[in-house]
Amino acid sequence: MTTGVRRRMGVEERRQQLIGVALDLFSRRSPDEVSIDEIASAAGISRPLVYHYFPGKLSLYEAALQRAADDLAARFVEPARGPLGTRLLRVMGRYFDFVDEHGPGFSALMRGGPAVGSSRTNALVDSVRQAAYDQILSHLGVSDPPARLELVVRSWISLAESTALIWLDGRRIPRAELEVQLVHDFAALTAVGAAQDEEMAALLRRVVADEPADGPFADLIGRLTALVG
Repeated sequence: MTTGVRRRMGVEERRQQLIGVALDLFSRRSPDEVSIDEIASAAGISRPLVYHYFPGKLSLYEAALQRAADDLAARFVEPARGPLGTRLLRVMGRYFDFVDEHGPGFSALMRGGPAVGSSRTNALVDSVRQAAYDQILSHLGVSDPPARLELVVRSWISLAESTALIWLDGRRIPRAELEVQLVHDFAALTAVGAAQDEEMAALLRRVVADEPADGPFADLIGRLTALVG
């Protein structure tokens, strides 16, 4: 008969385990509702040992947010191959995968939670938005965006956040439809900018020229044509 021996973790390994456990709990319930005792129990350690690695729940929450922010920012990374509409649709699929997996935590971060309003939390949220912004510009092949393009891209990123939060509150619209709608929203915002700026117009013509007949941008054009026809 053998007796199992619990392996002793190193400091960094234990920290990463606690971050993973906390992120899992924060993903299923609002961080305000998760206690240090629950985190300790889920990690299989004592409450005092949690405090040995993190001064308090706020610091552990911020570490979990850092991991989540890195994960969310990575969802916007997409190979620059194929038409833009199709690429954006894949990005939105991964974005909503994250929202689906981490709903309460995502909502707490954007709407309110134990670290909301802190400079650390604000910096994490801003880093995700900046990573998304940089990726979209990369897909557009633009390194020095004109003012209207910056407005379009940053507005669209904010729209994606708001759409995800509204969707989490009841999930009344099928997720796949929202993913397509957000890609359509990007095209529509770009078109509005193009109507007022020749540089934006040239960008839109270049993007549309690469779109296939069965792509999401062409789908939007077909729907709008049917509405006014």
